[in-house]
Amino acid sequence: MTTLQDSFGRNIEYLRLSVTDRCDLRCSYCIPQGFHGFETPEHWLTFDEIERVVAVFARLGVARIRLTGGEPLTRPRIADLAQRLCALPGVSDLSLSTNATLLSRYADDLFAAGVSRLNVSLDSLDAPRLAGITGRDCLAHILDGLTAAKQAGFAPIKINMVVLGGENEHEVESMVEFCMEHGFILRLIETMPMGDSGRNARYVNLQAVRQRLQQRFGLIDGVVSGGGPARYLRSVDGGFSLGFITPISQHFCATCNRVRLSADGTLYLCLGQEDTLDLRSLLRAGITDAGLQAAICEAIARKPERHEFKEQPNKIVRIMSQTGG
Repeated sequence: MTTLQDSFGRNIEYLRLSVTDRCDLRCSYCIPQGFHGFETPEHWLTFDEIERVVAVFARLGVARIRLTGGEPLTRPRIADLAQRLCALPGVSDLSLSTNATLLSRYADDLFAAGVSRLNVSLDSLDAPRLAGITGRDCLAHILDGLTAAKQAGFAPIKINMVVLGGENEHEVESMVEFCMEHGFILRLIETMPMGDSGRNARYVNLQAVRQRLQQRFGLIDGVVSGGGPARYLRSVDGGFSLGFITPISQHFCATCNRVRLSADGTLYLCLGQEDTLDLRSLLRAGITDAGLQAAICEAIARKPERHEFKEQPNKIVRIMSQTGG
C-alpha cells in the first residue's frame, strides 16, 4: 500500500467527506443569514463516485473517513453510503459529524452500517440561546438524538461546542458538567474567519479557558484516539476528556494529516487556502482509477504548509458548509 505524503513530510491519512452543503440549521458562524447559494443535487458526487474516490484514497493509505456536510443526515440513504464505504479495503475508521436533529431517526441504521464514532455539534444547553445561534428551536431534538445514539451503542460520543464571545462563553463549565454526567467527550472550538459569517462571530481565545477549566475540574494532560487536531485534558480517573481545537491561538498545521472533499467533488488541500482539485470533472470525463490516483497524488504534493487565518483573516470567502465540516 502506498503512503500519501505531502511535500512537508506529513502523511495524509484522513479524508473529511462532505455529502451535502445543505443543513437544516443556520448557525450564525457557519451560514450567513439569507444565504441561498447551495449546490444543486445534480452537482453532488453520486454514491458510486464517492465510493470510487474513497477506494482510491484507501489504496493510498487513507484509512480514516469522516462523513460531514452541511448536515450529512439530510442526504437520503446516508446509511447505505456508510455501509458501502465500510466495506472498502483499507477503510478502518468511518465516523460522522452531525447536528443530531435527525439522529434519533438514523442512529440504529448508522451503527449497523459500521459508523464507529459520532461528533455532535451542541453550542448551548439553553434552548432559547441555542435557537438564537442555530436559527431554530432544536435542543430537544438534539438531546433525543444523543439518547438514541447511546442506546444504539455509540461510545464514546464527542460533543463539539463552538465558543462564542458574549453568547455561550459562560456556559463552558455547565457543558463540562453535562458531558461528565452523560459520558461524552467535550471539544471546545475556536471560530475561524471562513466567509463573513465566520469573521463576524465573536472569537474567543481558548488558552485562558483551558487554564480555567483545568484548575476548576482538576484535569491533567490526556490523549483521545482519533484523526483530528484536538489537544486533550482528562480527569484523573480517566472518565472524562476535554479537547481544544484552536486553529487561531495555537494552530496545528505542522501535524495536519487531512484533506477535505466537498459535496460537489472539490478536493480542498487546506481549510484556509484556495488550492483545490476538481474531482467531479475528472470523474465525469471518464478518468481511469490510475489517472485518478495520479491526480490526487499530484494535488497532495501542493498541499500548503499552513493556513493564514491570523495573518489574512479576510482571505477565505467561501463559507464552512461549502467546504465541508
